Amino acid sequence: MADTLREIERKYEAGPHAGGATLPDLSRVAGVAAVTDEVTHKLDAVYYDTPDRRLAAAGITLRRRTGGEDEGWHLKLPVAPGARDEIRAPLSPDVPRALAALVRARVRRAPLVPLVRIRSRRTVSRLLDARGTLLAEASADRVRADRLGDGGRSARWTEFEVELASGTDPAFLDAVEKRLRKEGLRPSDAPSKLARALQETGEEQQKKPTRKPATAGDHVLAYIRQQTDALLAYDTAVRRDAEDSVHQMRVATRRLRSAFRTYGDVLDRKVTDPLGAELKRLAEELGADRDREVVAARLKESLAGLPGTLVLGPVRARLRIYAAGRARGTRKRVLALLDGERYLALLDALDALLADPPLRRAAARLAPEVLAGAVLHDYERLAGRVEKALGTGPGPERDTALHEARKAAKRARYAAEAAMPALGKPAKRFTSRMKDVQTLLGDHQDSVMTRTALRALAVRAHAAGESTFTLGLLYGREEQRAARDERELPQVWRKASRKRYRADL
Repeated sequence: MADTLREIERKYEAGPHAGGATLPDLSRVAGVAAVTDEVTHKLDAVYYDTPDRRLAAAGITLRRRTGGEDEGWHLKLPVAPGARDEIRAPLSPDVPRALAALVRARVRRAPLVPLVRIRSRRTVSRLLDARGTLLAEASADRVRADRLGDGGRSARWTEFEVELASGTDPAFLDAVEKRLRKEGLRPSDAPSKLARALQETGEEQQKKPTRKPATAGDHVLAYIRQQTDALLAYDTAVRRDAEDSVHQMRVATRRLRSAFRTYGDVLDRKVTDPLGAELKRLAEELGADRDREVVAARLKESLAGLPGTLVLGPVRARLRIYAAGRARGTRKRVLALLDGERYLALLDALDALLADPPLRRAAARLAPEVLAGAVLHDYERLAGRVEKALGTGPGPERDTALHEARKAAKRARYAAEAAMPALGKPAKRFTSRMKDVQTLLGDHQDSVMTRTALRALAVRAHAAGESTFTLGLLYGREEQRAARDERELPQVWRKASRKRYRADL
């Protein structure tokens, strides 16, 4: 299996007053007690991408490198500015399956082919503190890049890099940068060697000039693009089994579907409704994993809060079996879903919509009037559902009504989120109020699901001759929690539905 490490680094290039192609003296950087002797490595890397460079467009690099202390396959995924996760696999002739799987949503059916060969002569120094602990590695790279195909163009340059050691405060990089700037170096314009190689070997795709969103169509499409990018990013996180990734991917699908429904005056629903149906299916498939995860965590927390004298029978074992059932079956199913042709076709359809959006007449109007109207329409829908829920007597029918109100609150919140760039602070305040309603109703729905799970667990425990006392106690506490949510709803709703939150939109 591939290994992963977090890479935090900064790249520099020589300014007009730099001293040359060697590392400046860094022994005077605050916190540095010693700088080791320089070590030179010869590195040879071939970078892979699709013919239309989909990975490069997403800031992702995939390379096969020989030489140095970490030769092998490296997949680098952006995390934040200056930070990437580097996933490594041993050397092999072809792209390792584990790495190819992580970028499948980006690559889809396109082949991964050699794009650029980059050879570097790297001189490395290690920066140590007074105890001899590694703070960072600083390197000077003399680079030659050769485009593979496309006429075989080449480029040469020298760059400098400082990579933070594990456990070092990232603020240390600021101290190093201060020294490097004094020596005439400046931060590199290119985020990676590959990006610079593509620029300097010519005929790189030029980015279209961007303009500030003005129309309703501009804002809605910007939001759709943002959520599509989030969907792709969380796809990789789910494949890596990152914490909370399934939930976040599900949220991205819901935001997309909500935007299609809310802004039907901007994007033609004859085109977006089929996409919405596919997004709903995807969310439901992901949700099977998420719902059990939520219940398992809730039950674990509740059980931990009970005195030991009230825990009778093998309750903890029962809960572990319940939680393990999620991990055992659903991850395999989710990965199969993400590798399926239907999911890849959905991603293709989202790309096609962004490339040629089905805009309606309202899309050309100024954003505030169109988006505010859509947000208020979703609010009225929520108000009707809350009123219905509050007027329904206790029992399963009220649970259902509250769940429907929760979904409407979520849609109103997402509508306002999408409108925030156009409507500003009023939309932000409105979003916050809708989130309050959604959170309360979400806790109520989690209680409904937890009680359903507790009853099923109690049935199994009873059939096995085990005590069900503790499970019944947890059930009763969940009933109390749901009743508290129902008592708080009128007050939370009164605050959220104040006229001034809508009048400012």
